[in-house]
Amino acid sequence: MNAYQPQPSHQFEPLAENRLVEEFVVQNQDYYVDRFARIRRARHTVWPFNVAAALLGSVWAAARGVAVLFWIVFFLEMLAVVQFGIGVAGNLGAAEEARAERLTKQAEARAEQAKSAQAANAENAEGLKSSAAALQRAADAAKAQAEAAKGKAPLLIGAGFVTLLLARLASGFLANRLLERRFTRWRSNPALRHGLNYPLALCALVFSILAYGLSVYRFAGASPGAWIVAAPSNRDWQVSLSSALDGLMEAISHTGEGFFGAITGGISLVLDGLSYALTGMPWPVTMAVILILAWQLAGPRVTIFTAAALAYLAVLGFWEKSLETVALLGTAAVLCLAIGIPLGIWCGRRPRVYTALRPVLDFMQTMPAFVYLIPVIALFGIGKPPGVIATLIFGTPPVVRLTALGLQGVSPAIREAAQAYGATRWFLLTRVDLPLAMPSIMAGINQTILMCLSMVVIASLIGAKGLGEDVLNALQYAAVGQGLLAGFAILLCAMVIDRIVQGRNR
Repeated sequence: MNAYQPQPSHQFEPLAENRLVEEFVVQNQDYYVDRFARIRRARHTVWPFNVAAALLGSVWAAARGVAVLFWIVFFLEMLAVVQFGIGVAGNLGAAEEARAERLTKQAEARAEQAKSAQAANAENAEGLKSSAAALQRAADAAKAQAEAAKGKAPLLIGAGFVTLLLARLASGFLANRLLERRFTRWRSNPALRHGLNYPLALCALVFSILAYGLSVYRFAGASPGAWIVAAPSNRDWQVSLSSALDGLMEAISHTGEGFFGAITGGISLVLDGLSYALTGMPWPVTMAVILILAWQLAGPRVTIFTAAALAYLAVLGFWEKSLETVALLGTAAVLCLAIGIPLGIWCGRRPRVYTALRPVLDFMQTMPAFVYLIPVIALFGIGKPPGVIATLIFGTPPVVRLTALGLQGVSPAIREAAQAYGATRWFLLTRVDLPLAMPSIMAGINQTILMCLSMVVIASLIGAKGLGEDVLNALQYAAVGQGLLAGFAILLCAMVIDRIVQGRNR
């Protein structure tokens, strides 16, 4: 009696895999089952060629939802079409021909002037004759350049064929592997589009035809229209909008003069006090305090490095300006952290708040510093306080982002366990969330300090002085050595502050 022997489960796995492939590709199932199996079984990387993808190119990639392949083939095909268009249109050398005609007419006119001057025995006759000959030589050279440019047409056509062939080969060899990767993602996310997307393929075809046609018209046309050469603009709108912004900033500055003056005064008070404390104290005492702090907070290795950095600053005459820079940096960094860490905690615990603030943080980080210096000067004037405010704008986003990221990374299970033991919200924040998020928060503090210090040179443009002033003077007078020495002093200040703040936790 033969008992039923169940087959091992791994023998059924290829069948289930094949069914998934058939469900994913929908059309031409046998072909893709075989190709995907070859890709998965191969010990080395294989590139099975897809004829349909090679023939249809970007349209096939759009239909199958392979975006990477679509853009690769699209740009290669566009380059090929432009090369074809320029080579076939025969407009190569048109600019040189027009220049040659213009120079020829000028040479003929100058020759007539020379004949008239020679008939009248004028003194400038020889000069006019020489000028006519020079213009004619320039015209001949332009004609030669035009002929040489026309001779490049076959090369461009050949390059177009090669580029088109490269696009087809890339599409054919990459198609199956990229589609197999999309199949892998579809297995973990069944909501991903599968099968052939005919509407998207039609849109890709129309888009490609329009893009190729406009590109050929732009580069190969004898005289393309101004509408395609330059983007539409309205200078009057720009002038009126800039005038309106000028009036708005002036009104804000006038209305909030007292408020902005109070902010400037408060920052000046802190800055002046800190600068006086650092620069007024005897330099051996200041140096000793810094070294003791480095020893206590970061250990002997950082203390040795700090001593070497302080010796560099003192010996080369950067001591006073370094302390002014540290005062500026310390004020800006303390304000950044005082605002950024609580804001980051709020964002980490309120995802909607973080979603609302993210565009503002992106704006603060991506806007060039020279741009927001303009409204800062308009509202706060020039000097050290506006430099601190500009630094505050630039340096706050990193600590907000990384504090929020650290709190969002705290395991929910740990928080639930603490809550189960009766932890209050304050205990949960100070004894659970913040300690676990501390590596990310310290990274944010590090980035904020370094970004604040990177603003030292920019802030010197509006009178912040310090080491940035030396770098700015070196840029103005091309004093390379002085600029390098001052820049190295800024670097040492940044490294010392970072090592001490990070402490032994590094």
